[in-house]
Amino acid sequence: MAEPPGCCHPCATCLLCLYSCQWITAKKEKRKGLHTTKCDCSWFFFLFFVFVFTLVWLYFAIIILNDFHNFNEFIFKQRKLWLDWSLVLLIATAILITYSAALLVLALCLQLCGQPLKLHWLHKTLLIFTALVVAAAFTGLGIKWAEEWRSACISLQATGPFLHIGIVGGMTLLAWPLASFIYRTHNTGLKVFLLLVYCMVMIALYLAPLGITSPCIMEENQLPPKPALVGHRGAPMLAPENTLMSLHKAVDCDVQVFETDVMVSADGVPFLMHDEELTRTTNVQAVFPERAALNSITFNWTELQQLDAGSWFLERRPFPTVQSLSAGDRYQATEQRIPSLEQTLEAAKQSNISIMFDLRPENHSDYQSFVNATLKVIFQSGIPLQQVLWLPDGFREQVKQQAPGVQHVYGRKRLQNEKEPLLHVNLPYQDMSFEEIRQYRQDNISVNLYVVNQPWLFSVLWCSGVSSVTTNACQVLKEMKRPIWLFPSRTYLMVWIVVDCTSFLAILWAFLLMKYVCFLSPPRGESETDVLLTKINSLMQE
Repeated sequence: MAEPPGCCHPCATCLLCLYSCQWITAKKEKRKGLHTTKCDCSWFFFLFFVFVFTLVWLYFAIIILNDFHNFNEFIFKQRKLWLDWSLVLLIATAILITYSAALLVLALCLQLCGQPLKLHWLHKTLLIFTALVVAAAFTGLGIKWAEEWRSACISLQATGPFLHIGIVGGMTLLAWPLASFIYRTHNTGLKVFLLLVYCMVMIALYLAPLGITSPCIMEENQLPPKPALVGHRGAPMLAPENTLMSLHKAVDCDVQVFETDVMVSADGVPFLMHDEELTRTTNVQAVFPERAALNSITFNWTELQQLDAGSWFLERRPFPTVQSLSAGDRYQATEQRIPSLEQTLEAAKQSNISIMFDLRPENHSDYQSFVNATLKVIFQSGIPLQQVLWLPDGFREQVKQQAPGVQHVYGRKRLQNEKEPLLHVNLPYQDMSFEEIRQYRQDNISVNLYVVNQPWLFSVLWCSGVSSVTTNACQVLKEMKRPIWLFPSRTYLMVWIVVDCTSFLAILWAFLLMKYVCFLSPPRGESETDVLLTKINSLMQE
């Protein structure tokens, strides 16, 4: 079979230099008789696998950004070191995907130019290293953060239609170097194998939309109301978490519920704090260095009031949004102190915002006294009881008897033999399927899912009909007037047909054009000058 025409010699030399780490011109390469061996083909397939493997990890890395603040907090608790590890993750992933993509593009260009795929040993070593790093990342994700696999499944509901279009487009472009290889190689078995695999993959991709489901494939008039926003510890991207400033910023974001965590001091004063220790969100190490590692509830209220609960926010920058704060907000953040529950309820009452809280630690031997102290403050505050959403399970029946107006929120799904019907549930967004959300909605059960920060996730839950979401990014979700995308079923069907037909025609054109080009090109090992001299010699003999 004829050889496809090669690219210009300088281009071929440059490509060979980058891919093979050898400065070999095309003529020298031919004189030395270099050609692509089975081993070279194996390394090309390994390169393709590493690229796809790294690309899948990039997708996972983008998806888990929604929950990465939890990972940062986990590392701080273990190492007492605060760093936005999401930047490290994205930079490392970008380096790996760029390297493997560049090598793959070089290999495909060399194939189209008819040059040998002689991958240098250094590239081979780096490819193996890349594969091992990505495999380690997936393994660590599965061991330490297994719920993110469910997050990835949910993300497919948001990205499935677009992933289908992207993959079909990528495989369509792959038809050009594949056609070049098919018409150039003399190995019939390899030809048949590659064609069968490629055809099977394309058929599967063309039919993939039959298995793609998304709650956002619906008519415009079927879209449920926008979910209400619950501020996770207030507005932690705009102010120090669990402070009065954070509550007021949440109110500015049209948040309807302020979600927080309550602890009770050693002298019986309920206050706002999430962590068992004070080291992450206060300057306790500077004020009480010998007691910094103690539990928050071992401090009395007078000692807690001495702590700065805002400067850490500016120093550690838990979110990128901290950099854009105004000078006034920065000054206000440095003035924040740990608020008591009484102060928080007063601010919530004035702002007409509900408050939902956990009471920690639930395994404490004196937990009942914590409940009593909290109820006492609620009654004294004068806040309407319907604005209080009670999360703790401990002594819930006692709370129902003493404060019948309080709304009870359960951190579990309803049971088959439920004595009292659940009215409010609060669960991680990974724990409820879209079918369950819709069923709860039909049964008038309010569903709040946490923690939802990314617009794509908010869009999917919006289309599913969730009642509310707990978020760190209230300022972002507030601005969303509709889901990121909403396709009527007929529109999606039309897009599906157009994409598949366009891809099929492009692949057909690639194979026909490469066949035409190959048959017009000179045979292997002969230049155009050699062909011309042969024809002249034949004419002279005649």
